[in-house]
Amino acid sequence: MNLPATPFISVIIPNHNGEKTIGLCLEAAYNSAFSNFEIIVVDDCSTDGSAAIIAQYPCRIICLSEHGGASKARNTGAQNSRGDVLFFIDADCLLQPDTLAKAASAYMESGPEVIIGGTYTLLPYDQDFFSTFQSIFIHYSETKNVQNPDYIATHAMLIQADIFKKSGGFNEDFMPILEDVEYSHRLKRMGYRMRLDPAIQVHHIFNFTLTKSLRNGIRKAKYWSIYSLKNKDLVSDSGTASQELKFNVLSCFANFFLLLLGLVLQNWIIIVPILLLYAANIYFSRHFIKSFHKVRGSYFAISAVLYYTFIYPFAVGIGAFSGIFSHHFGFRP
Repeated sequence: MNLPATPFISVIIPNHNGEKTIGLCLEAAYNSAFSNFEIIVVDDCSTDGSAAIIAQYPCRIICLSEHGGASKARNTGAQNSRGDVLFFIDADCLLQPDTLAKAASAYMESGPEVIIGGTYTLLPYDQDFFSTFQSIFIHYSETKNVQNPDYIATHAMLIQADIFKKSGGFNEDFMPILEDVEYSHRLKRMGYRMRLDPAIQVHHIFNFTLTKSLRNGIRKAKYWSIYSLKNKDLVSDSGTASQELKFNVLSCFANFFLLLLGLVLQNWIIIVPILLLYAANIYFSRHFIKSFHKVRGSYFAISAVLYYTFIYPFAVGIGAFSGIFSHHFGFRP
């Protein structure tokens, strides 16, 4: 198949009450060094000031008549696009000046049958502790396996328009999140290959506090568990649902119960297995932990490790147990 010298890219952005970020998102997109693109924003019945902000930019805006979710918005954007390839991002993601150029280059090198993904920058737009922790966590998790990633996330997904059309697009009756995981798995079953290019990066705006970080952990773990049980891949190493994170959660809860057991029995020999299990957890996550130090230095790394091993696992564990309960007692995505 002959590919155009420079593919025309349709950047598709779903928006729902994103007035705090959509302006920054569009500003960054129009500052791109790449010129052969269009931007389609699909507004999913926003009730804030999003529409007025979007109207300030020369993009195409499509307003849904009723709230349909991110999958519906992305599918609508794709159906109304003119591009050779589609580039999906989120309304709280900021393209770098070279993001689209690198995406186009990766597309030309890989060929049209490959779905290409990007990732977050190591440092987010808002560089407070919890946002930085999350951005490093996602970047590390998504770039561990670049040649055959388990999924491509919609914060930076490049796919040929014809393939998207043939595949049926995103499942609009799926769960409120993880539609990109389900879509990626469906594409793989259809025989398409995937590749993650770490050079294709977007800034993400998290605005995370401790509470928001923990809520995010609970919510994602809940739906990951529901989907993984249905998909029969609960223990697989799948991006942010990594084996490192799963071992971290299990070891944290095991140590918690061992500590309770020691208190009940008044036998402090229990400290030995606790220390051994914690050491094993640190060793298993050593490459991830090195990322903390590499990006922000020793002080941040120590704080991030303490948060990752002593606090964050409880949020993920609560979410996972909630998902397992929902799966076994009637919830179906």
